[in-house]
Amino acid sequence: MSAPAIGGLGILILFALLFLRVPVWAALALVGFGGISALNGVRSALAVAGTAPFDTASAYTLSVIPLFILMGEVASSTRLSADLFVAAQKFLSGLRGGLSIAAISASACFGAVCGSSIATAATMSRIALPEMRRAGYDDGFSTGSLAAGGSLGILIPPSIILVIYAAIAEQSVPKLFAAALVPGLVLTVLYVIAAMAMVRVRPHYAPVAVPVLWREKFGALAGPWQFIALFVVSIGGIYAGVFSPTEAAAVGAFGAIALGVLGRRVTFGQLTASLETTVLTSGLLFIIIIGANLFSSFIVQTQLPRLMISYAEAWALPPGSVMTLIIVAYVIMGCFLEGIGMVLITVPVFLPLVTKFGYDPVWFSIIVVVVVELGLIHPPVGMNLFVIQAQAPDIKLTSIYRGVVPFLVAPIALIILLFIFPQIAMWLPKFLYG
Repeated sequence: MSAPAIGGLGILILFALLFLRVPVWAALALVGFGGISALNGVRSALAVAGTAPFDTASAYTLSVIPLFILMGEVASSTRLSADLFVAAQKFLSGLRGGLSIAAISASACFGAVCGSSIATAATMSRIALPEMRRAGYDDGFSTGSLAAGGSLGILIPPSIILVIYAAIAEQSVPKLFAAALVPGLVLTVLYVIAAMAMVRVRPHYAPVAVPVLWREKFGALAGPWQFIALFVVSIGGIYAGVFSPTEAAAVGAFGAIALGVLGRRVTFGQLTASLETTVLTSGLLFIIIIGANLFSSFIVQTQLPRLMISYAEAWALPPGSVMTLIIVAYVIMGCFLEGIGMVLITVPVFLPLVTKFGYDPVWFSIIVVVVVELGLIHPPVGMNLFVIQAQAPDIKLTSIYRGVVPFLVAPIALIILLFIFPQIAMWLPKFLYG
């Protein structure tokens, strides 16, 4: 059997294992080890398996992951997210659907210190969903807003998925963070437009709240000053060239802890719980990445990406058609794969094809993250939907599905805009880094 045929068979086996609910890290490691053994023998596979854990654990680029996770965990335990939601809630009072827009806006802001979609969705659901239900909002509309807003956590910097993409594609983390900022803001606006359109068509989804005085509105904006300080120092430091991403993450994590302690918002028990969650989450991510390194090594040796390029050239496929097929493949995989696993599986296969047809890998990283966002919220197995349902078990999953469907238009619209106007993603990194 030829090397490309072994590669294709390995991918089929991988998806079969995932359908059988084998953990992503185990499926990647098993297929990678077995594939390398079939190509070069067990001795070669053992050599790769022996070096992959050290290579992953010692990678300076990946050291940013546990630090940003810690910053997000501490920020969540200090109720920074609650300050964001309260400020947005008061400022948007009197507007139909104001609580939904406030939840989306607060999720976008919280995503700027969190980096995790699931954490953003879970945190904002605990804070915003009870308020929306007390105000008489439709359950489907409320949960759809929170699912959509939560997905912004992996696009607006810092983004854990972008850090992982940078390690796989050998790209600059600051450039990827810069590329993600404007699309993240655009997607936030698109989600807000979707929410406003829904309440215009279905006014009963969101009763109008009693407006507060403008003095009180502007006074509420002073509440989340800690978030602003944390974002400006950490992420702003990256853009200004003051910090490397790892240094910025360390400063951000320390700043979140310091603000919590000085403001008496975090107890020793909460800090210990945040550290435990950080260790567990980081350990899980690193195990997945180790498995992905084995799989990537296998895919490179099969020369499968080169074969895909030759087929695309032989069929005279235009670049736009190639990218359309790749996006469709991502949407289909999003039905049964979680985001990080999808990135680790597909980027080694698709990236050589994408760059061969003239697309910038930095631009492609934003496309990947937006499509992963789409997978997080589209039925039947969008991860954010189940996270939110876990916060409110009495809400039927069918209601959550119904509520989130109109919000799916926003990431699709952003993908179209990125094709028509690639400078949405490319302007800021070129301005900052040339």
